[in-house]
Amino acid sequence: MKVAVRFFARYREAAGRDHIELEVPEGGTVEAAWEAVASRFPVLQPYRPFTLFALGTDYVQPNHPLRPGDEVCLFPPVSGGSDGDWVEVTASPLSEDRLAAAVGDPGAGGIVLFSGVVRDETGGRRVKYLEYEAHAPMAVAKMREIVAAVRARWPGVRKVALVHRIGRLEIGESSVMIAVASPHRAEAFEACHFAIDTLKTTVPVWKKEYFEDGEVWVGLQGERSHGRP
Repeated sequence: MKVAVRFFARYREAAGRDHIELEVPEGGTVEAAWEAVASRFPVLQPYRPFTLFALGTDYVQPNHPLRPGDEVCLFPPVSGGSDGDWVEVTASPLSEDRLAAAVGDPGAGGIVLFSGVVRDETGGRRVKYLEYEAHAPMAVAKMREIVAAVRARWPGVRKVALVHRIGRLEIGESSVMIAVASPHRAEAFEACHFAIDTLKTTVPVWKKEYFEDGEVWVGLQGERSHGRP
């Protein structure tokens, strides 16, 4: 049976393409698709211990059975809300004022806003700029799950905004912003802290850092920088 495979971030660069079609046996699993991919692109074989798999907007296990026409997404590790919440992946610059206004509520005694900003140095190396890539539909789905978890843990929260930027970002620009409005400041701080920590480990967004002497995808264990030695 035929299935499709999509590559993201480091995988896309290594394979030299963003998707392929494969033949796998009837009743084959995600692992069977991976084995076919690794046979076709041996450069990807070392990534197997760190690879995440997804179908649609959900992560799946390697033993998940496939059906004809399925599309398997291969990810490196990643560096629903109420009608009043705002969840978005965008290529446009982010605005603190816009986020704060989006969560404004008469019953909110505190609004906490977190902004993740591109810095000019990592590990002693001067950063020129960053690029972010995402599987946007799945990223939005996972971000909505974070909002739902926030509301389950802190029922008093009035509104939440969770926005991530993709594409090229210059030094000083914001890559992610989270705003939480709540009657009390303590739960707003806690909810915002929880949201960014969870986003960093579950949402399929990847960062590539560009230096004067090369570039590197962030978050893949055992990764090496690419570019000039």
